[in-house]
Amino acid sequence: MNSDTDTTHPQKNLTKPERVAFILRRLNELYPEPPIPLDHTDSYTLLVAVLLSAQCTDERVNKVTPGLWKLANNPFDMAKQSVEDIQAIIRPCGLSPQKSKAILKLSQILVEDYNDKVPGDMEKLEQLPGVGHKTAGVVMAQAFGVPAFPVDTHIHRLAQRWGLTNGKNVTQTERDLKKLFPKESWNKLHLQIIYYGREFCSARGCDGRVCEICTTCYPNRKHPKKVLKP
Repeated sequence: MNSDTDTTHPQKNLTKPERVAFILRRLNELYPEPPIPLDHTDSYTLLVAVLLSAQCTDERVNKVTPGLWKLANNPFDMAKQSVEDIQAIIRPCGLSPQKSKAILKLSQILVEDYNDKVPGDMEKLEQLPGVGHKTAGVVMAQAFGVPAFPVDTHIHRLAQRWGLTNGKNVTQTERDLKKLFPKESWNKLHLQIIYYGREFCSARGCDGRVCEICTTCYPNRKHPKKVLKP
């Protein structure tokens, strides 16, 4: 019998430890040194860029931020600007009324309370206007090198497709991923998953039965993987 049509020995779905090991190995092969997708020069410009990326593509943020940095690229100078001038520049990113107010206010707080510096502390970052848990995690990981696993909706989706979580929200998914992967891999891994999702396992490009990781982890999956939205 032709081995290609032999169904007497179907491939088995991988166990969770096998999935974790394969995903880690394959992503390291594909993206050994994943670059930070948001253009920035320091912790402050990264913080503002991540804030702008909420419900906006990184590509659009990278087109907008050069104009914003010409206006002000540090907390001291940004704190002197008006909401209207900031909003005029960042409008293409969406949610510009809220984001412009947050950028101005957090810059003022950094000047008044932190000597113009972005604090390398998760709790202090989360207290800044417009800075949620995910944004704080990105800054901690990428600006300060502190292990964090920022989970956005894309990572949440892929983690479910790959059988790493049944999380109903990004908080539970983050908790599950941190348990599965070694701490020293977190900062690079969250970027690797984002890049893989964009290239091979997008919302439209894969339904859990198309890309290499999905088909390797679940060769017997017959139906699209339904994903719980956060």
